[in-house]
Amino acid sequence: MQAFDAVVGDITITTNRTKIVDFTQPYIESGLVVVAPIKKLKSSAWAFLTPFSPMMWFVTGMFFLVVGAVVWILERRINDDFRGPSRRQFVTIIWFSFSTLFFSHREKTISTLGRFVLIIWLFVVLILNSSYIASLTSILTVEQLSSPIKGIESLVISNDRIGFLRGSFAENYLTEELNIHRSRLVPLNSPSEYEKSLKDGAANGGVAAIIDERAYMELFLATRCEFGIVGQEFTKMGWGFGFPKESPLSIDMSTAILKLSENGDLQRIHDKWLTRSACSSEGAKQGIDRLELNSFWGLFLLSGIACFIALLCYAIRMVYRFSRDSNSNIERSSHSDRLRSFLSFVNEREGEDTYRPKRRRKEKCSCRKVVQKGGSLDDSTVSVHIENNPSAQD
Repeated sequence: MQAFDAVVGDITITTNRTKIVDFTQPYIESGLVVVAPIKKLKSSAWAFLTPFSPMMWFVTGMFFLVVGAVVWILERRINDDFRGPSRRQFVTIIWFSFSTLFFSHREKTISTLGRFVLIIWLFVVLILNSSYIASLTSILTVEQLSSPIKGIESLVISNDRIGFLRGSFAENYLTEELNIHRSRLVPLNSPSEYEKSLKDGAANGGVAAIIDERAYMELFLATRCEFGIVGQEFTKMGWGFGFPKESPLSIDMSTAILKLSENGDLQRIHDKWLTRSACSSEGAKQGIDRLELNSFWGLFLLSGIACFIALLCYAIRMVYRFSRDSNSNIERSSHSDRLRSFLSFVNEREGEDTYRPKRRRKEKCSCRKVVQKGGSLDDSTVSVHIENNPSAQD
């Protein structure tokens, strides 16, 4: 640098170089990336299963069954839709559980606790249904790309050969920072060698992937649709202009670069020269992003808490009613007899009067008293008359 006032070009800003020269503000971001052959994925007959991960499918199915069983427990004493032979009750649980997916369940919930559990679960189903449809639509309409190499992590742990630009700092970075043996590294001299080595593959004397700076790779991929960047950048660097130490020109150039960046000129230059032209990557996506359980565990936790609270309240109420209605003989019996009596009590059909609104029960009682006093009207006539014309009570 003693013989020149500036160095202009695609100069990567590294720690060792900053000890020698002063760099300007980076005019382009260009970290190291992995480029590998990619292929298009065709939609299979089982594409409808791909939006959710296997664990997500398992947990969702289990919660459908759990919610159905909880609603059955809460409703079976007062709701004829949830009573009957054992086989019918089992089918009802299955049908009711999965029909909530389409909001088409015909069984009505009568109890307050059952409605509480159901409304929480329907909210969960609404979110799951919307997320599934959005993900499936993306999978079927957006072009999916696949590569056996997923990023720098999978490349490091493999034994595949890796290509790099001869003389680039990438060689030292791969050997010193990532501990990749030099025998796996293949120096290449030009984009044509990049293309040939990637097409040959590691099995035929080529390489499995190329590691180079993003700006070079974007230019390389502008006309080569069969390759693509896999994974994320694993270094953060940039290109800048070099000046001698304490040169005032570096500050002036940095100011000019910042102005170009602020008004968008640098981005327009990047889009003009480095955006793919022969094959656009717009609308293409590498791999399939499945919906994982981590994204929905809060919804399942909410539904689980609702089921637990409802069952706890139901159990407390049943124990209270059983202890209130049990006679002295049951209280003196053994624990096993009391348990059988309690299960029999829970299995009994509860009277409709318990869940009828209080106002209607009072009206019916007053009607019966009128009939007993006058003796000229029957219960049904008075009941219908009062329900249709409340002023008749006067």
